[in-house]
Amino acid sequence: MFLNYLKNFFLKYTLKNKWREVSSLATTNAIRTVGLLIDETVFANRESLIQELISNGFAVNNISILVYRDTINKKEIHSRYTFNSSVLSWSGEITDATVSKFIETEFDLLVSYYEIEKAILLLITNNSKAKFKVGFSSIDKRLHHLTITTRIENYTIFVHELFKYLKILNKIES
Repeated sequence: MFLNYLKNFFLKYTLKNKWREVSSLATTNAIRTVGLLIDETVFANRESLIQELISNGFAVNNISILVYRDTINKKEIHSRYTFNSSVLSWSGEITDATVSKFIETEFDLLVSYYEIEKAILLLITNNSKAKFKVGFSSIDKRLHHLTITTRIENYTIFVHELFKYLKILNKIES
């Protein structure tokens, strides 16, 4: 446990020194593909969040979901791919193929649905090839193009604000 704390501490320190400034909005392409990164350790209403996104206009086939948990019970069966910090090496490399594929996918929109800075989640968001990144305002502003100020349990407010600003930015049709 102490070793995991040390690993996360050093990774956060390294990340904060190497974060890339999020690029400016160069394209106004409509959003078709969505990557959803959820911290299920804190937020348990994953399916409700997904249904809220679908009901507002995203196609279920175009949403890729990656779920993080601090601890994973081996006996528990998960409906979505779930990972923990064990996929992270001491050198800050992702050792899991599914997580690496998620990072390399060029989503039109990445929704980072976590409000507590955890090293693995920050690394995935920072390294993601997504064209437009959205997250909570409690996370470092350099990671996202758009930040929304609300609590993680208020997923309906988050989705409402997300779609409001996507319409203003002409990222989705009204």
